[in-house]
Parts: sequence; structure tokens; C-alpha cells
Amino acid sequence: MPFDTAEFRISLQKLLLALIVILIPIMLFGLYVGLQANRQVQQMNGAYFRTITRASAAMTSEYVTERVADVVMIANQPSVQQDVLTANRAYEHISDAAVQARAEQMEKKWNTSESDVLAKNILGGEAAQAIRRYHELNPKLLRITVVDQAGAAVAATDKPVRYFQTESEFWRAFASNAHPSTHVSDLHYDESSHSQYINISAPVFQEGSGRFIGAVTVLVDMSPLFAYLNQQQIAQTGRVFLVSDDGTVITSPGVTSAGRVKSEEYNAIHDALGTLHGREAGYINATLPNGEDYLIGFSDTGLKAAYSNLGWIVVASQDAREAEGPVRSMAHFSMVLLILGLILVSVLGAYVYAHRKQEIEDIEPHEDEKKLAAAS
Repeated sequence: MPFDTAEFRISLQKLLLALIVILIPIMLFGLYVGLQANRQVQQMNGAYFRTITRASAAMTSEYVTERVADVVMIANQPSVQQDVLTANRAYEHISDAAVQARAEQMEKKWNTSESDVLAKNILGGEAAQAIRRYHELNPKLLRITVVDQAGAAVAATDKPVRYFQTESEFWRAFASNAHPSTHVSDLHYDESSHSQYINISAPVFQEGSGRFIGAVTVLVDMSPLFAYLNQQQIAQTGRVFLVSDDGTVITSPGVTSAGRVKSEEYNAIHDALGTLHGREAGYINATLPNGEDYLIGFSDTGLKAAYSNLGWIVVASQDAREAEGPVRSMAHFSMVLLILGLILVSVLGAYVYAHRKQEIEDIEPHEDEKKLAAAS
């Protein structure tokens, strides 16, 4: 016994109308949702990068500020002040020209055996013992040197390269100011030890009068801070690094300041750093010279306001394809579906239009039929 079959028939015009009314809006809505999700993920990742860079910038600033406080504390040690005052008595009754002549004479002897006695006194006095104790308790303070009002070494943890420090950057800064303040140098790189350091110098003031009588200068190791920054790996392509305000990479995985490598990310964020809105946002999406899109977070350490040589900025960078991941794929998939849907509707619409025109032509009477009708 044959089975009855149920058939569902619908005209192409109605099918086309249904696709236009139902399918296309759904696809458009899906594309909108995908784009919104992609935008929200960008904002979330940007906020995450902003948090990372601000935390790293705060740690960088704190590290330098703490080392400055260490040097200022050494400069205020009673034994340091007393040794400096004792050394300064040698200049009470001689002219500046005589001091300069003495400096030139001592510089000639400094790296010979004739200076051994003087070097022993500098390395073995009461102030030298006090600052050596600071060095032992805080290995980040690599070398400590105390100088008098003429710039001559009074105490040190290691024999200074030069007896008089008058050619040093910090001394020139102190000499140009009647009441000098703490000076921090730019970053230096030591080829022999492959270490990076800054020089922090603090003036020594006489207790009571506040008169400038000497200075303490310290080489500070930056390796612990840089090691922490370099360890912050973000997924496969993300990294955190430190750049100066001229775009030079200070530290990054596999890169040191000695390489003088320029950061492509810095060029991208330069304009944003110059605006209040850009600094508050703390991140941008940019296309780098290699043609790839990157999510870049950034934060100024704020050190330059107090120390002109430290215009340091923390930057975090990650390939946007990895950062946005599946959400970007979903948005692309929604767009592909929409395009395919539009193509399908267009093809079906063209097909319906062509067949509708043909049906209309079939309904019209032919010329032969018109003649026969007229003859009859």
C-alpha cells in the first residue's frame, strides 16, 4: 500500500522575501554582537595593560626613590660629616689657585705607589668603615665615595678612579648651585661586568648652619629592577620593557641600553603621551612598521619631574591577534556569514527576477496568434 507523501511548496518570491526579512537582520545582529564583543575585549585588555605598566612604573619609581633615600642617609651620617669637616680645614688658608695646583699634582701621583698612604687613609678611616657597612648591608650600592668641598676624596669603599671628582657630572651640577640638591645621572653600562647602573649623588651640609661642605656619590646597581621587568612575559608575543623619552630601549628581554635600540612602540605612543586623555587611557591599538597590529600599554614613571636624566616610560606590547584571540575570529566569522548571506540573497533575487520576466513574456500573445484572430 503506497504511503501518502506530504509536500511543502513555497514560491521563490516568498523564500526571497523570508530571507530578506529574517536571515539578513539576524546576520547583521550577529555581526554587531561580534564587533561589540571585540571592542569590549580590546578595552579589557587595554585596562589590563594599563594596570601592568602603572604597577611596573610605580615599582621603578619606588626603586630609584629608595636608593636616593639611602644615599641621603649616608650623607647625613655624623662620621661622614665629621671627616668632611676635617678635610675642609686644609683649604682654610689657601687660595683657589693653590687648591687647583694641589689637585693637579695629586692627580699625577694618584695611580702610582706615591698615593698608597693617602689611599689607605681614604679606605680605612671612620667614615670609610661606616659607608662600607652600608655597602655590605645593601649590595645595590656598588661603590660609595665621599668628597670634601674641593671635590677631593675623603672616604670610599673602593679606591676612586680619580682623586678629585671635579670633572664628574654631579660635581658640575653641585658647583653651579649655591644650595645643591640630590643629583641622579643617566643610565650607564659597564662592559666588564655587563651591569647597568646610575650614579646618585647627595650634598653633605654642615649641621646647624646648613652650609654645603661636601658630597656623597654612589653607583647604584639597576639589575634587580630590570630583571623583574624582563620577567613579565605576557602570553607568547607580549613583553614589558623600559624606554627613555627619546625612544631608546633601556631594558628589554635580550636588549640593554648599550645597544641603543630604538623602540617602534614609542613612536606609536608618542602623541598619546603628549595629551592628558592619552595618558589617562594608558593604551592604544597601533600598526607598527612591520604591518602588524599591536596592543600597546604605557605609563610614565614620573621620575623626570625630580631627576631630569630619568625620563623613563614603561611599555607593554602584544600582537593584537593574540590579545583579542577567539573574539576577533568570531567577529570575522560573523562578517563572512553576512557576506555569504548577501551573496545568496543577491543570486536568488537575480534568479527570481529573471524567471518572473520570462513568465510575463510567455503570457503575451505571439504575432501569429494575433493574425489568426484577426482573420477569423
